[in-house]
Amino acid sequence: LYRFLARRTNSKFNKIVLKRLFMSKIHRPPISLARIVRFMKKPGRENAIAVIVGTVTDDARIFEIPKLTICALRVTARARARILKAGGELITFDQLALRAPTGKRTVLMQGRRKAREAVKHFGPAPGVPHSHTKPLVCSKGRKFERARGRRRSCGYKK
Repeated sequence: LYRFLARRTNSKFNKIVLKRLFMSKIHRPPISLARIVRFMKKPGRENAIAVIVGTVTDDARIFEIPKLTICALRVTARARARILKAGGELITFDQLALRAPTGKRTVLMQGRRKAREAVKHFGPAPGVPHSHTKPLVCSKGRKFERARGRRRSCGYKK
């Protein structure tokens, strides 16, 4: 459907949605309800549709949720219950194509791609000075990669 819309409508929104639909799971990170609420509070975004090509997850840190219209690939059970309880609605991408074929009155958003645990291990090697890269350790104990270079009492601290 979005392949057709991206081709036939002169809208950048449809091209972006199509590109994101084909992305791997790593590039479709989950987004929390709190983040969606924060983005939708900005002026001029009243009764706009929040579009997320990914999963919407619940956030216990936020207490009240405004009435939202959200279009997402997946919504966790608790997030779904909270959105519907607040009088909001959840729509699929098929329904979005009928409501906003060119992406008018929509806000496209996504979760943080760098939020994955694996990203903490990327970067310069863990032993290099000024590197804050997390080491890949088999066991997490006092004796495992915690001595030389990690503390002043054991030789030096980088």
